[in-house]
Order: sequence, then structure tokens, then C-alpha cells
Amino acid sequence: MNFVVNGVARTVEVYGLKRLLDVLREDLQLTGAKEGCGEGECGACAVLIDGELVNSCLVAAAQVEGAQVVTVEGIPTGALQSCFVEKGGAQCGICTPGMIVAAHKFLQSGAEATDGNVREAIAGNLCRCTGYAKIVEAVQAVARR
Repeated sequence: MNFVVNGVARTVEVYGLKRLLDVLREDLQLTGAKEGCGEGECGACAVLIDGELVNSCLVAAAQVEGAQVVTVEGIPTGALQSCFVEKGGAQCGICTPGMIVAAHKFLQSGAEATDGNVREAIAGNLCRCTGYAKIVEAVQAVARR
């Protein structure tokens, strides 16, 4: 299987139905994406595939042949991560990778960072620590910069 991960061409020999989450974590040692539920409900394993936000626990490896995959490790380090820390948007850390990927996609869209827009953008990610307000504040802080 050949695909691009975080801008680097990768080739892995894996069973085609192996979950992308497992390929990333086990075969490529990219452990940023977390397994929260394994059912596509929590968003902890969210990645971008050809620019679309998806839960990697629901994607078979064969589905990313030739695709561009961006994991949390491929999101440029800077304001987004800093604001998550400063605003308290990152607590236990399980949801943080998926939240960062979803927030990055939202910020790239150029949409206005209203409460409603940000909440809609991160809606596929469950957080049990923050109540979401701190995450929304972090994304809005980045949008203001």
C-alpha cells in the first residue's frame, strides 16, 4: 500500500482491512491519533484524508491507497497548540489530537469563529474533561491572531 502521510510518501505491507488507526500507530509509529471508542463515535483518532476529516478507526488501510493523510503530527506546531494549552483546552489528552485536527481544518476554511461555527466544526469529537468551552475559546483565540 502506498500513500502520503504528513507530506512523506510511505509504503507499508499490511492486510487491506487493517484499520488505518492501527497502521498509523503500529506500522508507522505515529501515535498521536488515539483509540477512544473504536466505533467512530469519539473523534480521538481523527485525521485528514485528502482534506476530509475522518475517524481513522473506521477506515480500512486499502481505502487510503494513493491518498494524502494528515495526522496530528502533521499539523504545524504553533498558535493552535499553544492556545489549547493556554486556555485549558487540553486536559487528559485523549480527545486533544482529534480536536486539534478538526480545529485546524476549521481554521483553514476561513469561516468566522463564532461559538456555533466552532462547536459545529468539533462536533464529531467527544471531550469529558473540558465541557468544550475552553476548546472553543482556544480555537477562537487562534482565529483572532
